[in-house]
Amino acid sequence: MNLWQIIRRLVPYVRPYRSLVAATLLLTLIGAITAQVNPFVLRYTVDSVQRLLAEGKGLRAGMPLLLLISLILLTKELINIALEFGQKFFGEEIRIYVSSALSQDAVRRILSYRLGFYAELGNQTGRLQTRLDKGVDSLMKLVQDMFIDILPLLANAVVALGIMFAASWELGLVALAVLPVYFGLSYWQAYRLSAVRRQMRKLREDKNHGLLNLIDSAVVIKSFVREDYEEQKQNFLQQQLRRAQLHMRKTNFLFDGLKSFVEQLGVVFIVVLTAYLVLAGRMSLGAIMFHIMLFHNVSAPIRQLHRMYDELNEVHTYSEAFFEMLDAPDAVEPSGPVLPTHLRGTFELRHIDFTYPSGTQALHDVGLTIAAGKTTALVGLSGAGKSTVINLLCKLYQPQHGELLLDGIPLAEYNTHALRQNIGLVLQKNHIFKGTVEENIRYGLMEASREEVQQAAAKAFLHEQILQLPEGYETDAQQLSGGQQQRIAIARLFLKNPPIIFLDEPTASLDAVTTEQIKASIDALKRGRTVVIISHSLSQIVDADFAYVLQQGQVVESGTHRQLYEHDGAYRRIFDASARSLNIEKIAQTMTL
Repeated sequence: MNLWQIIRRLVPYVRPYRSLVAATLLLTLIGAITAQVNPFVLRYTVDSVQRLLAEGKGLRAGMPLLLLISLILLTKELINIALEFGQKFFGEEIRIYVSSALSQDAVRRILSYRLGFYAELGNQTGRLQTRLDKGVDSLMKLVQDMFIDILPLLANAVVALGIMFAASWELGLVALAVLPVYFGLSYWQAYRLSAVRRQMRKLREDKNHGLLNLIDSAVVIKSFVREDYEEQKQNFLQQQLRRAQLHMRKTNFLFDGLKSFVEQLGVVFIVVLTAYLVLAGRMSLGAIMFHIMLFHNVSAPIRQLHRMYDELNEVHTYSEAFFEMLDAPDAVEPSGPVLPTHLRGTFELRHIDFTYPSGTQALHDVGLTIAAGKTTALVGLSGAGKSTVINLLCKLYQPQHGELLLDGIPLAEYNTHALRQNIGLVLQKNHIFKGTVEENIRYGLMEASREEVQQAAAKAFLHEQILQLPEGYETDAQQLSGGQQQRIAIARLFLKNPPIIFLDEPTASLDAVTTEQIKASIDALKRGRTVVIISHSLSQIVDADFAYVLQQGQVVESGTHRQLYEHDGAYRRIFDASARSLNIEKIAQTMTL
C-alpha cells in the first residue's frame, strides 16, 4: 500500500466527522490569511518610517504609526490564538474519534478471525500486538498531521506564494522553483529508506514477541540457567535494530542538509533579486523585508511539511501492516446459515484429514461416530490427535478433506455462534480472564444471577473455598491456584448447561478428593447429553459408553471398555500402563487390610 491508498482507507473512518473537518478547514483558511499580515505590516512600517525620515519628522510624528502597527499586530495575535485553539481542538476531536473507531474495528475483526490465523507464522501474539498498537498510533499521527499540522502549513505556503506572484512574478517564480527540488529530494529520501523502515518494523515485532516469550518462559529459563543464552539472543536482535536505526539517521541527516542548502539558495536569490528591483526603482525599500518574510512563509511550512513527509513514510510502514492485518485473506471465521434448534448431538466424521497451519498433519483418514446422548471417550497417547478432533467438532478449525456432520447436516453449514451456544468446553488448561471470581464464572452465562453463579460454584466444589477468601467472590480470579482456576472453568460449564459437552482432561490440576467430587458432578451433568471426553483418568475411561483409540492421527480401535480390553491391543496397553502408573496393585492390597 502506498501513502495515498492508506489515506483513502482512512476516509470512511473520518467521514462521520465531516462537520468537524469542514470547521477545521475553514479555520485553517482564515489562519493562513491572517498569517500573511506581518509581511504587509513590516513593508508598510519600513516605507512609512523611511518617508518620515525623508521629511525630517521625528518620534512625535511617528507615534500614531507605532500605535496603529501595535493595534494591528495585537489584534492579529488575538485572532490567531482563537483560530489556533479552534483548529487544534477540532483536529484533536477528529483524532480521538477516529482512533477509537480504528481500535474498535481492529478488535471486532480480530475476534472474528478463525483460530488458525493466530497459529500461522508471523501472527504470534507479540507481533500482532505491535502491529495493532503501532498501527493505530501511526494512523493517528497521520490524522493529526493532516488536520492539525499539514493543512495549516500547506495553506500558509499557498497563500504566501500567491501574494508573492501578485507582488512580483519574478520573485514568485524563484520561490516556486525551490519546491520541485525539495519534493524530489524528499521522494528520493523516502525511496532510499523504504526497505530499512520495513526491516525495522519486522525487527520490532520480533523483539516484542521475544520479550513476551521471555516472560512466559521465565520458570524454564531460570530452571535451566539459560539467562545468558536468552540475553544473547535479544542482544543480537537489538544490534540489528541499532544498525538499521543508525543507517536511517545517517540518511536523514544527509538529506536534511541538502534540503537546507536548497532553501538557503532560494533565500540568496530572493535577497539579490529584490535588492536589484529596489535599486532599479521598481520596488520600495520595504519590499526587501516584505518578500523575504513571504518567502519564509513559503519555505518554513514547506520545510516542516517535508519533515512530516519523512515521518509519514515511517508512519506508512506501520499503517500498512495494520491494514494488512485487517485485510488478512480468508482470516474471518466461516459461518453457515443453519440455526441449531433441537440438536440431538450425533456427530459423524468421514475420512477426515487435517493439517495445522504450521504444516503438521494431525489426522489421517479419520472416521468415527459420536452417538447422541452418550458419552464417547477418545483414548490415545499424547499427540495422537484427540484434542484436534474436539477442535474440529467445535468448528475451531476446518478439515481439509472429508465430511463432518452433526445430526446429518454438514457442520460447516451451521451458524458458528449459534452452534457454540449449544456446546460446553472444558480444557486441560483453561483461560482465566482479568477480573473477579464471579465475573469469570458468569462468563458461562452473562445474564446469570448472583445465586446462579454461587450454585454453579457449589457444583464445582468451589463455593466454600471462595467464601474463605478475604474478598470472597470479588477476589481477583488470576490470583487463585491452578486447581481453583480449573474449578472456575467447570463452574462455567455448569452455568452454561449446554446439550453437548466436550471435556479435555477436565480434572487435570485437581487433587484426588476434588477429582472425586468433580467426577460426581460431571456424572450428573452427563445424563441425557452428548459428551466427548479425553482423559487419562481410568474412572473417566471405563464409564464411557463407547471409546475410540487414536494413534498417530488415525483411529486404530473402537468399542466399549470391555470389548477393547479383551481385544488386547493398543487400548489394553494404554489401560494397563495407566493402572501401573497408579500402582493399582498396592492400592488394592492396602484397601483389603
